[in-house]
Amino acid sequence: MGFDELRDMVQAYLPPEKLDLVEDAYQFALKAHEGQVRKSGEPYMDHPLHTALILATVQLDAASLAAALLHDVTENCGVPIAELETKFGPEVARLVDGNTKLDKLSKQASTDVADSNVQVENLRKMLVAMAEDLRVVFIKLADRLHNMRTLDALPPDKQYKIAQETREIYAPLAHRLGIWELKWQLEDLSFRYLEPAEYRQIVDLIAARRTQRESFIKQIIQILKNEFQKNNLDADILGRPKHLYSIYEKTLRYSAQGKDFNDIHDLLALRILVDTIPECYTALGIIHSMWHPLPEAFDDYIANPKPNGYQSLHTAVMYQGTTPLEVQIRTREMHHLGEYGVAAHWRYKEGTTRDIRYEERIAWLRQLIEWHRETSGAEEFLESVKTDFFMDQVFVYTPKGEIKDLPQGATPLDMAYRIHTELGHRCTGAKVNGRLVPLTYQLKNGDMVEIMSTKKAKGPSRDWLSPHLGYVKTSQAKGKIRQWFKKQERPENIERGKERLEKELSHLGVKITDREELARLFKYDSVDDFLFAIGYGGISTHQIALKLATQEETPKAVPVIKPLKTPTSAVKVLGVSDLLSHLAQCCRPVPGDKIIGYVTRTSGVTIHRQDCYNITHEDEKERLVPVEWERTDSLYPVRVRVEAWDRMGLMRDITTIVAEEKVNIAAVNSPQNEGPKADGHFIVELTMETSGLAQLSRLLSKIEGIREVISVTRLGDDVPKKAGSSA
Repeated sequence: MGFDELRDMVQAYLPPEKLDLVEDAYQFALKAHEGQVRKSGEPYMDHPLHTALILATVQLDAASLAAALLHDVTENCGVPIAELETKFGPEVARLVDGNTKLDKLSKQASTDVADSNVQVENLRKMLVAMAEDLRVVFIKLADRLHNMRTLDALPPDKQYKIAQETREIYAPLAHRLGIWELKWQLEDLSFRYLEPAEYRQIVDLIAARRTQRESFIKQIIQILKNEFQKNNLDADILGRPKHLYSIYEKTLRYSAQGKDFNDIHDLLALRILVDTIPECYTALGIIHSMWHPLPEAFDDYIANPKPNGYQSLHTAVMYQGTTPLEVQIRTREMHHLGEYGVAAHWRYKEGTTRDIRYEERIAWLRQLIEWHRETSGAEEFLESVKTDFFMDQVFVYTPKGEIKDLPQGATPLDMAYRIHTELGHRCTGAKVNGRLVPLTYQLKNGDMVEIMSTKKAKGPSRDWLSPHLGYVKTSQAKGKIRQWFKKQERPENIERGKERLEKELSHLGVKITDREELARLFKYDSVDDFLFAIGYGGISTHQIALKLATQEETPKAVPVIKPLKTPTSAVKVLGVSDLLSHLAQCCRPVPGDKIIGYVTRTSGVTIHRQDCYNITHEDEKERLVPVEWERTDSLYPVRVRVEAWDRMGLMRDITTIVAEEKVNIAAVNSPQNEGPKADGHFIVELTMETSGLAQLSRLLSKIEGIREVISVTRLGDDVPKKAGSSA
């Protein structure tokens, strides 16, 4: 494939004089990359050409296409930026230079998998580059999309890492910029490499019913065309394909509700395009008069556009009373903006029409840059970007009728802190639509929210920072709460941090003798500074559990897709291959625990926790061998002791929490003489199958938050056994 396809695409939407710049850039890049090949064996020029073609599908301007063709000549061919500026002008040179700087950061991040700070800095630089000229990031998105299309040429470990970064950063970024055309492709390709078995399953399910579905859609389109003609409405009616990853997400939600693939109604979807906004509502009225609308399935994004500028009417109806059908209605201009987002601005810029809403559409980006001038922590910055700006939004009203947009899942406390820091600190409750709600209530579109507060300075509760309790969602609110606690007395915070750390380690059944080592894991030189950070909420107990877990796990290239019946293959015996291993029942290790192997005489290697009684009291130390965790989706039995004051519904509440975490309870036991007492004191032991320390930490914190629960503790086996025993 040569330049002809790109030329045809560009001629369709740009004036002829702009084509010369694009063709000159192609010829220059072709000569610069001569003789270079990609890891797939293809000529290197295929990559910049495909990058430019992707940008042409979203109808980007000539300078962006030229920069896409030239984006690797500086780093790969040694062409100076000054030469590009002389030959193609300052605009193209600036775009190439911006993309080259991002490329250098990406490669640095890819060579240092363990250092999340490098990857976060990459994202920070990208957002700053976006603020200066969004086209730098459009080129980066197109570059990433073509790399994802050719990911087969890389080894499996790099495939997995790049796909994960694409799903977490690049696809949400395309969504936030409103570029649907790129977003769905990035998601589907990431899905293919991150969950290959599930990907193939969805592909097969869709293919099996494609003919039936397409025939059905044709029938509906003809019925609608006839009805629109009767009402003199000129409309284009299109079948709208659902993309693989969105179908997969839907299957997960439906599975949680006890439904299966056949229940997913919006696989059947239509898109209706008209000329004007009044015609959108006319089309909606016709459809609702023909077929019964489904309750709570209507969204008016024309009157209330999404933060990325997306506008459309969404509805779902029961076709002929039996088949649910999803319908989107929009103007042709809205459709163009919906597919290409803010990238459409440069199409108008090249012509005569100006997109006057452009600055409004990227206001969120300016706000993000402003907020994070105050943010120094890498993890906090990444958390904020993912939660505050990459998630879907909800729109709520103040009592005065002002509209506030917040991330999906936000609470009244998030709104209080969004309005004013002091209002958040003094918040005592909230009313939604005139009714009192808990502070953990998740706001919905159209809610009218009234914040109740004290007149005196009250200060936030430390519980508000617990990720398990669900008080706040946005990093802005979390940051303001942390700042408040940070200003409190240092000795008080250190003491509180010590209590929280000991409590979490006790929860998990983990013994840490060297706090300095743990502090260094979080990059603190002083134990007091580390405890201080825990005390004011800069480090959460869940982060501690995650850090302990990741320290003990050595990820493989590709994770196991289906859970194993037994978790033994999740452990690797160092220096020995093909050696049978099994987990000790005395201490029941899970990923995140420090482990060691004991070579038995007849049954391979038994895997124990390093602090297991049987290991610390083992006489034959020469039979101990180093082992490590491997990446797996296996489940591990863990015994947990719950102490509580008995009440009606207590066990129901515990099992509900466990079920929400998708954890199986394998056994329930009330120890002898420790069941419900006359005074209401109650102890129960649960054996639960978890994926490791991180999930266990989250689960135990949630159980401890249940009313009347006194304590929750992970158990080992108090009865000493021979280290080789699996009993």
